[in-house]
Amino acid sequence: MRFGVAILGAGASSRMGRPKLLLPWGENTILAHLIQQWTELGAAQIAVVIEAKSPLVAHVEDVDSIVNPQPVSGMFSSVQCASRWNGWKPEVTHFVIALGDQPHVGIETLKIIINFASQNPQNVCQLSRNGRPRHPVILPKSCFLELANAKEPNLKEFLRARESQRRLLESADASLDVDIDTPEDYEKALQYTSRR
Repeated sequence: MRFGVAILGAGASSRMGRPKLLLPWGENTILAHLIQQWTELGAAQIAVVIEAKSPLVAHVEDVDSIVNPQPVSGMFSSVQCASRWNGWKPEVTHFVIALGDQPHVGIETLKIIINFASQNPQNVCQLSRNGRPRHPVILPKSCFLELANAKEPNLKEFLRARESQRRLLESADASLDVDIDTPEDYEKALQYTSRR
């Protein structure tokens, strides 16, 4: 399995009040942490989905970037932009859809889902927490490409329509329950990192 990673970073960060992916994380930013993390996990390619005039533009020089011309349409529009992008390396067999606001999910948890996906290469693979599917999502190439012209309104419905192809792996990692949307969420996420 050779996987590419689409990091979703085109959101407006309206509740945070400043770009979430440029918040400090360790000695760098959330974005730099995510890129380093997925590099260490062995990604064959990393691309960040951004809006055209995003302040992230200056921070994605070492990886690929995919412009979402209509980020106000929501997260699924970024997912579809990633699926339509023709810059993916031909050797990539699987695609990870990773949220830009989950830097606190530990590398060991991510290793578990990558290993699970390698054991179930024909399936869409996700961790779940208390029976609820969580991010990241790993899709075989054929399924990832279906996203480009999907009629479903969001990723949740797209995956639900392919339930027979999906495999969930229950996880005890409570950090999967947290997305960084507000300053309070950010502080909570930092606490997960300090515990490791």
